[in-house]
Amino acid sequence: MFLASCVSFGVVHHTMASPPLVNNFHAYDEYTGKGQKIENASPNFVILLMDDMGWGDLGVFGEPNKETPNLDRMAAEGMLFPDFYSANPLCSPSRAALLSGRLPIRNGFYTNNLPARNAYTPQDIVGGIPDYEILLPELLHQKGYHNKIIGKWHLGHQPHYHPLKHGFDEWFGSPNCHFGPYNDKAIPNIPVYKDAFMVGRYFEDFIINTQTGESNLTQMYIKEAKDFIEKESKTGNPFFLYWAVDATHEPLYASSAFRGTSRRGLYGDAVRELDFGVGQILQSLVDTGVANNTLVFFTSDNGAATYAKTSGGSNGPFLCGKETTFEGGMREPAIAWWPGKIFGGQVSHQVGSLMDFFSTFLDLAGIPAPSDRPIDGISLTSTLLNGKTTQRPIFYYRGDHLMAVRLGQYKAHLWTWSNSWQEFKNGTGVDFCPGQEINGLTTHDQVNHTAQPLLFDLGADPGEKYIIRPGSQVYKTQIPLLMKAVDDHLAHLTPGVPQLNMCDNAVMNWAPPGCEKLGRCLPVPKSNPTKCVWEH
Repeated sequence: MFLASCVSFGVVHHTMASPPLVNNFHAYDEYTGKGQKIENASPNFVILLMDDMGWGDLGVFGEPNKETPNLDRMAAEGMLFPDFYSANPLCSPSRAALLSGRLPIRNGFYTNNLPARNAYTPQDIVGGIPDYEILLPELLHQKGYHNKIIGKWHLGHQPHYHPLKHGFDEWFGSPNCHFGPYNDKAIPNIPVYKDAFMVGRYFEDFIINTQTGESNLTQMYIKEAKDFIEKESKTGNPFFLYWAVDATHEPLYASSAFRGTSRRGLYGDAVRELDFGVGQILQSLVDTGVANNTLVFFTSDNGAATYAKTSGGSNGPFLCGKETTFEGGMREPAIAWWPGKIFGGQVSHQVGSLMDFFSTFLDLAGIPAPSDRPIDGISLTSTLLNGKTTQRPIFYYRGDHLMAVRLGQYKAHLWTWSNSWQEFKNGTGVDFCPGQEINGLTTHDQVNHTAQPLLFDLGADPGEKYIIRPGSQVYKTQIPLLMKAVDDHLAHLTPGVPQLNMCDNAVMNWAPPGCEKLGRCLPVPKSNPTKCVWEH
């Protein structure tokens, strides 16, 4: 019996004006069979991936304003994962890991220009997702899945790196984040694509008001998702929807119906609109009769950008945020929803990872995983369907350096680093741990602790505040177990060719595919490849 479908949820009320149509979706009910359409078919998959949204941004995780009624209900009707991780504390490597099932150190989404530096895919990056990486949509496509990405790709912006070259059938969104505004001459604005061709650019054709933060982009992304679900549900064929929206990444934006409705300012407005979008998408699955054959995962690409302070999200009790390998940088909000399959109200302490989507979806679709390469994700099928847990290590990488490892509830820091002293003191850089400096841990030098790692008990001390003494019995028991996991990992590690080392202004979005049809091509400068400079 799907108990959660009988629970009644109401709209959260605030002292400020609430936007219209805050959704209350109704999940599949085994009593009535409502929503049931397809039995014993390959399941559909939906990933709802937020951008820089923190663990502590959801009401179900304790956000005091309780402004995420749809996500809270999704958790009540599904399975909540408090111990879920990104594979990297930064957007591009995290997304490469999600779609490949492999750590960035393996799939090439890292730099070794300088040790332990974070890197991603700005406009001038030369590299992107390598052709030798086998991505989740490519494998699903071989079994008849129709795949769509909505929102940010971020795995390379040159045409041969685009989503339609790597298993997706449809795309509405951009290769990069909505950075800007630029004058479209010194630096081109980021293009927005409909499938293989650009249909405009941010700040020109797809407006984000830099003064008010108003934009209709999230509403466009919601409509694209609903239209795709409605279309695909009529075919009877399986589908994969990757909803990779970016409203909570600076510069923040929200539509007029949501601006000014949150107690948290513009960031909260964006969260409320994304929550609304989640409700709309889940309701579409119900209304089209495919909810009981669709596994939906909600999560984020990395921790909240604490350096943005009140213009960023919350990582709850966890230390620091985006760009760091402390818990706030890589512990993500995560909810699984599958009416009739996942019974509601469950909290799983299975230690999970974005990379597990790869293994889980292949497992459920009956598709063999590639056998010619290590896969870092594990299948969560037994967790989702039977509540089982499997102990596995989590490796925290920053660039080419393994910074930390978790096994069970214990975490060992092999290296520590937040940002450089120069950046911290002179104000030219960013502080990734505002108000959270912990002596000997949030260091401004890269400190090597491999001879005597720093040990924390994440069960008793999720904020990583209290270092366990090396002379204690806990330390003597746990460190050998953690270091064995590290040794086993490194013994079988062959790093991929780093894709994020070289930059060149000539590869920027001067003349994307389709620009000639719009009359929007810009002159391409002479190529001058140089090593990228990564400050963090």
